[in-house]
Amino acid sequence: MTSIKSKLAEFKASSQPTIKELKFIITRIKKSPLSIVGLAILTFYIAIALLAPVIAPPVPPPMGKEDPFIVWKDLNIPAINRTVPHPPDATHPFGTTEESYDLYYGCIWGTITAFKVGLMVIVLSLIIGLVTGAIAGYYGGIVDEVLMRFTDMVIAVPGLVLCMALVVALPPQFVINLGFTQLTVGLSKLDRVLLALVLVGWPSYTRVIRGEILKVRVEDYVEAARAAGCSDLRVMTKHILPNTIYPILIMASLDTGAIVLTAAALSFLGLGAPSGYADWGQLISLSRNYIYANLSNPAANWWVWLIPGIFIFTFVLGWNLLGDAFRDILDPTLRRR
Repeated sequence: MTSIKSKLAEFKASSQPTIKELKFIITRIKKSPLSIVGLAILTFYIAIALLAPVIAPPVPPPMGKEDPFIVWKDLNIPAINRTVPHPPDATHPFGTTEESYDLYYGCIWGTITAFKVGLMVIVLSLIIGLVTGAIAGYYGGIVDEVLMRFTDMVIAVPGLVLCMALVVALPPQFVINLGFTQLTVGLSKLDRVLLALVLVGWPSYTRVIRGEILKVRVEDYVEAARAAGCSDLRVMTKHILPNTIYPILIMASLDTGAIVLTAAALSFLGLGAPSGYADWGQLISLSRNYIYANLSNPAANWWVWLIPGIFIFTFVLGWNLLGDAFRDILDPTLRRR
């Protein structure tokens, strides 16, 4: 019994710094109205994504057309028998697009697409940038030169232009030779967009984490860990990365909205999601011919661009506000002000 009490007391004492830090973070969030707004916006979109099958029930495919292997089949927007956009009514609360796709269904299920694109691209870019930047910054020398010059080559090309080129250049499928067998991997248009955004997005994280590691690797606690016989992997994971990862976490939260905006731009240009897919940029692209109606009433078809535009704007705004909150909380030069 005594040993249990002593362990509980030890656990309580060891957890006090963590509890204190969590209380500080909550206090900082409460003091920032914009961060609360950002959290509220993202919470709203998370609720929409989770409740999409309830608030916008998917239309079952025709008999014999079911495809159990298509995971995202519910992201295909149902179309109705109209040739021009139809304004909002009781049946279609957000109206329809040029090709008669239901805007309400597309906007609701497009929230899932936005989270899928933003989070997958950020996570993969973060992993590649973290590994590459950590190796370059920790080992230096020729390794650093080779990795950073390659990084500079990617950064030298404008991001949107490079994304467009990669989306067009990437094949719809490629074959991986495993020796004993061959594995064929198919890429949809959206998969190619995700891959292109990852290939363009990782260099910025690489440069930031490399710079942070160059500052930290000469600190006394790192030298002490090396002198104690710790391996490079342990020094990196236990002593360097925990003290250098915060800037790229802030970058990641700010970049998530920008990634979604870029993906929407690619869809609008016809390089993103396929026609009829629940994607906000695709919804605006479907009615590009009706964005400007006529000289007498240029905003006659306002719903075809305004409603998806509001979804894009508020989603990106929520991530930007959350990124500002993370910066105030995690940045050591700002957090104690």
